[in-house]
Amino acid sequence: MRLDKYLKVSRLIKRRTVANEACDNGRISVNGRVVKASYEVKLGDRIEITMGPKTVAVEVLQITETVRKDDAGAMYKQI
Repeated sequence: MRLDKYLKVSRLIKRRTVANEACDNGRISVNGRVVKASYEVKLGDRIEITMGPKTVAVEVLQITETVRKDDAGAMYKQI
């Protein structure tokens, strides 16, 4: 699954276009390196999202195309 879609489905970022812009501006890194929105997310990847002064780090636990809002938190573990 593409990184921008994963961020939207897991509800780490509200909209896919916002996730796409964050990738383009270098605010998202996977396993320590800045990646594009087209990066293919794999289980175990560590994603860091920097928005202003706040940084969120998560580890990918599950990859699914669709998920209910209540179950979205199970797709990742906050580090």
